[in-house]
Amino acid sequence: QVQFVESGGGLVQPGGSLRLSCTPTGSIFSTNPIDWFRQAPGKQREWVGTSTRDDNTNYADSVKGRFTISRDNAKRTVYLQMNSLKPEDTALYLCHSERFGREYWGQGTQVTVSS
Repeated sequence: QVQFVESGGGLVQPGGSLRLSCTPTGSIFSTNPIDWFRQAPGKQREWVGTSTRDDNTNYADSVKGRFTISRDNAKRTVYLQMNSLKPEDTALYLCHSERFGREYWGQGTQVTVSS
């Protein structure tokens, strides 16, 4: 069983920044990609970006150039640095991974962008 500890969400003004953290239990940090998703009220869950085990990253077009995913191998943590935040970035941000055909989701951390 994989669990994620997510943190770093909060209320921020438009144009501000936040850094989210995601720490999975077990070995999945070293063996599988870790994704960030987000879900806004009344909308479908949206993929934000992915960090592979060899530290490659991919991003959704909606966040490219504003969000950066990074890894700290010593802390076994994946970060989502979010800059130039917009009201439309308001959502519950969740960690995700898959292993042996099974999906694992974190409980999420809420990000609200509002003046």
